[in-house]
Amino acid sequence: MKRLTAADLEAARDRIVPDVVADGLRVLFCGINPGLMTAATGHHFARPGNRFWPVLHLSGFTPRLLRPAEQGELLTYGLGITNVVARATARADELTADEYREGGRILAGKVERLRPRWLAVVGVTAYRTAFGERRAMIGPQERTIGGSRVWVLPNPSGLNAHWTAATMAEEFGRLRAASERDGRQAPHGTQGLRATTPN
Repeated sequence: MKRLTAADLEAARDRIVPDVVADGLRVLFCGINPGLMTAATGHHFARPGNRFWPVLHLSGFTPRLLRPAEQGELLTYGLGITNVVARATARADELTADEYREGGRILAGKVERLRPRWLAVVGVTAYRTAFGERRAMIGPQERTIGGSRVWVLPNPSGLNAHWTAATMAEEFGRLRAASERDGRQAPHGTQGLRATTPN
């Protein structure tokens, strides 16, 4: 892939990046919104320095470190990716509170349709704003959406200095363990998952 220029990134502003989703996922990870690198490449969490992919591996969700371009492989592990707000920006603080709230409404509809066991929102501030849960903390939430449970994870952005990759992996690992416990009480295997958008 060619090296992206500043012009390439700017041209990706407001672009929509397709979700990586299927019906009945074990965990649907939900980012805040696509960054410009993600929008320019079409690969979620593509910005160098974003710790999503390393943490996903460190926490045991994936058997090896996946590159953003391999995002479609997540479906074979019963995992997927979406966003609270669909449009791409250079920074999350370019989004308005109204966009977050509308994004939360759209996300709830998507979760009700796709029925993942867990919705995992990566970013507590985004979750609080999107769902009006001002006191929400990192970890499992009381809220359910349809039959799906909700877990709030730390934001894997390199700008989130409060969390290291190791401490983030511990929290992701708590969710992985919970999703595996749930899985033992549900039909095994993800071979029957039906992708709902192309990768």
